[in-house]
Order: sequence, then structure tokens, then C-alpha cells
Amino acid sequence: MTTDASHLPDDLEDQRVRDLERLEILDTPREDRFEQITRMARHVFGVPMASVALLDRDRLWFKSLQGLDLVQVPREESMCKTTIARTYHHPGDPTLIVEDASADPRFAGIPGVGGADGVRFYAGYPLYGPAGHPVGTFCIYDTEPRTLDPDQLDAFAELAEWAQRELQRADELDRAAAMQAQLLPRPLTGLPGFEVQAVCFPAFVVGGDFYDHYRLRGGLVVTVADVMGKGLGAAILSSAVRSTFRGASRVMERFSHAEACSVLDTGAALGAAAENLTDDCEHTGTFVTVFHAAVEFATGSVDYVDAGHGLAAIRRRDGSVVPLAGTGLPVGVLRDTSWQAQCTRLEPGDTLVICSDGLLDLLDEHSDREALYRFVADHATPHDLTEAARALAEGNPPMDDVTVVAVRRCEDA
Repeated sequence: MTTDASHLPDDLEDQRVRDLERLEILDTPREDRFEQITRMARHVFGVPMASVALLDRDRLWFKSLQGLDLVQVPREESMCKTTIARTYHHPGDPTLIVEDASADPRFAGIPGVGGADGVRFYAGYPLYGPAGHPVGTFCIYDTEPRTLDPDQLDAFAELAEWAQRELQRADELDRAAAMQAQLLPRPLTGLPGFEVQAVCFPAFVVGGDFYDHYRLRGGLVVTVADVMGKGLGAAILSSAVRSTFRGASRVMERFSHAEACSVLDTGAALGAAAENLTDDCEHTGTFVTVFHAAVEFATGSVDYVDAGHGLAAIRRRDGSVVPLAGTGLPVGVLRDTSWQAQCTRLEPGDTLVICSDGLLDLLDEHSDREALYRFVADHATPHDLTEAARALAEGNPPMDDVTVVAVRRCEDA
């Protein structure tokens, strides 16, 4: 039977590790939002070392570590395991202060404690997972014995709270990213004479791009939109845009008849959606570019409207690319804007391609659309095009969201 005060019962340790795993942060790259905290800690307290670390089952892994060149250490060679255990035993006072670790029998035998340039002073504060278990620590270290006065203790707790907020933000963003991915439409199969491929890569954890596609009457509706801005705010608004456009299209399907094509009057559908979105855009000071299209299976006719998007084209069977001009304003710029639908046609072997400006930025530093058209021309199938976009985004992390949707009319259609 162990007498180690840092030992936790197996069931409690299992719960704690599950809480750590829910953060999905272990072994991720270092991030400046954590580096800022440890840099600030060294400056405020005049210490040579500071860390934000996560305690796994058998290791202490550093998300940020200033003053030492380490990635992780064995759990049994860490002082932080005692901070974690203390949190359960003294939840009202979880801070662990060790004025001279070399004189403390709990820590004197740990490698790196004592000796020339070894750790003497340690202060650790627990960091918590989503379920409230201590999963890591915020720590400062010194090579000389010392203590912290009441003001310094308050500052230490405030920095730890900053680290805690960043952990929570990571967890919340991961959940938001998972939800956003789940809102993307499932792949479409079994379309009569057509195939569809799509990819979407947020530049950050979540993004303001989205695409949608679904069957309607005797055809297919495709939407690609880009909410101004990046991150969580744009992602929240993009969800509202998606549901509004779906709802408007469904209402149009039920209560009206498209004139140019039998699937949907996209101009009227966009107008109805914009009417519902304008207030949200005004209140948030943003706008949305949209390409909204309806493809008729029987004829290949495409009814489309472009609200400031400007990044759609048809790749013909012979490899030539025909841009689809769009002169409409983005949604949310001016009230009472109307949009006029246009019509074109996909012949057998042709592909309708819609992308976001994140792809354009990756292809050309000056955002020259000719680079996009060359890229489209070089890839004959939707699968090849979307896989090339995927490779481009993964090989050169984008600064803006990257979305590509390709709808091809099969050659035997």
C-alpha cells in the first residue's frame, strides 16, 4: 500500500484523465495565447521558469514552458502531481507553495531539483477540465529559495485564472468546430446524371464559410456563402445564414413556381432569405457574400444568383473555363436590395465550380482570378478538384476559410 500523498485512487484517476481527454489538447502545437501567460509570469515574479502543463496518466506534458527546453517529463518526476492531488484534499486552498524543494523530502529526490541551477522554489495552481477535475497546472519556478507575499499570491491566482480561461476557450471552440462540421451536408449520392463533391477548411478552429446542397423538385440546390470576418462570431452567423437559405428555398418550392428553371427561382429565394437576415447583419455590422444555384437534372439548366461572391465558373468538357459573372451586392449591405437570377446550362461533361476567396488567396498572392480558373481547368473531375484544394490547404495553412463545391453533369447524361 502506497504512502505517496500524490497517489489518487484508480477510479478517481480514470475520471480525471477522461476529463483531460475531453479537452483534446494533449500534443497540440504551442500557441501564443498560452506563451503570453508564461512570459508574463516570468516578468511579474522575476523567475527564470514558468509553465502551463497537463498531467496525463504517466507524464506531465507542457503546453507552454519558458526557461527550459522540455516537452514532457515522467509523471513521477514532476512536482505537479502533488498539486493535482492537493486539489482533491484541499479544494478551498489548492495552491501548492514550496519555498525550498531541495529541503522537502517529497521533492528532494526528483531530477532537476536542487544542485547548481536546479529548482528550489515552486508554486503550482491547478487547472480544471470541463467536468471540474484538476487536469493540469500553472506553475512558476526559481533556482533560489523564496516565498510569495499576499499581493504576489493574488497575482499568481489571476494568471492561473487566465490560463484556465484559455483552456475553457479551447474546449468550447473544439465543441463549436465539431458542431459546425456536423451542420455541413452529408455527401449526396444517387443523383440522376450528376455527381457532387465539396470540401470546407476553416482557417481557424471555426469559420464563416459554409456550403449546402440538397435535392429539390427535379434537381439540386447548391449554396456557398462567406460571412465577413473569421472565428466564432462569423461561425455563429453562418449557421443562421444556412438555415435561412434552406428555409427560403423550401418555402419557394412549396408555394411558387420558378420561371427560368423548374427547380427554383434563386433570385426570389435569395431575396426572401436576405429579408430575414438584414437585421442580423446590421446589428452585427457584417455582410454575407452568397452564390445560390439550382440545377435541373433533366436538362442541366442552372438558375443562379450571385450576391457579391464572384467566384463561380463552369469548367467545360474540353477544359475551358467560363466565369459566371455576378454583379449583385452582398446580403446585408443595403436594405431592400433585389437580386436578378441568371440562367446557364451544364452540358454533359461540364462542371459547375463555386469556391470561396480563401482558395483564391492560396493560389495567388494578388488574388488574381485567372489563377483560380487555371486551377479549375487543371482538374477534370469534382473529386480531383476537391482533393487538390485539400492538399493545397493542408500544405499551406490558409489565412482565410477555404470552400470548394463542384457539381458535374456526367458525360452520358
